[in-house]
Amino acid sequence: MSERLSKHHGLGNDFLVALTDRLPLDAGTKAVAWCDRRRGIGADGLIFGIRAPNGGITMRLLNCDGSPAAVSGNGLRCLAQAIAIERGVPLLEIDVATPAGVRHCSVHTAADPSTVVVTVDMGVVCPGPDPDTDDLLAAVGEPLGTVKRWETGDIGNPHVVFEVDDIDDIDIATAGAAVESHFENGANVHFVRVVGPNQLDLRVWERGAGITEACGTGATVSAAVFHSWGAVGPKVLVSMPGGDAVVDLGGSTTLTGPATHIADFVMPDV
Repeated sequence: MSERLSKHHGLGNDFLVALTDRLPLDAGTKAVAWCDRRRGIGADGLIFGIRAPNGGITMRLLNCDGSPAAVSGNGLRCLAQAIAIERGVPLLEIDVATPAGVRHCSVHTAADPSTVVVTVDMGVVCPGPDPDTDDLLAAVGEPLGTVKRWETGDIGNPHVVFEVDDIDDIDIATAGAAVESHFENGANVHFVRVVGPNQLDLRVWERGAGITEACGTGATVSAAVFHSWGAVGPKVLVSMPGGDAVVDLGGSTTLTGPATHIADFVMPDV
């Protein structure tokens, strides 16, 4: 049995999307095979958008290593674009059920016909997990470079946010993996600096995917953490290697950014 997929990216954070009536039992195996960048199509994750009879959608996201993720800001934008394309509509308002709760997505057109701009209601940023060591900085050591302060946060998935002076001094792969290992269930790790009024520069290590071009939940949590420190206001431009997203912390926390349709595929069953 074949599977129809579309590929999208949100600021370089790329996903395969399958709109389907059920979650396959071998979803994790499919994620590993299809997300492989040499032997598959290649992506940071695989999203199943499971249709409900009432027109609703449930999102199930598997990282490229096959592990589940409760939610993804960039992934939600890509899923929303895939749904709009399937329904043949330029604008879309849709609630997406995720393991982290229902997330509302608003799809709008952009100048590039392959791109849409999506605003996602991201939910509430809560305190994050405690590390498995009393002194995280000492345990990780040199790969972290000079850290000014750090905090954890959770928005359906766990994050660790470090404020640093010079992101270029940090070995993201080594430091990210080292920090993640000190949390029982892992964590997404972000190295962030303030680069202007209400603007952050962010680098990403994602649990289950490694270094990625962008992280929507990470941008949201980082903006909330820096806002709590008084370093930025309630509306924050977050710059990542893949591009910029806007986090609005006033009232309901939202994330706004692009999603771009890359290609469509028909995949044989694995």
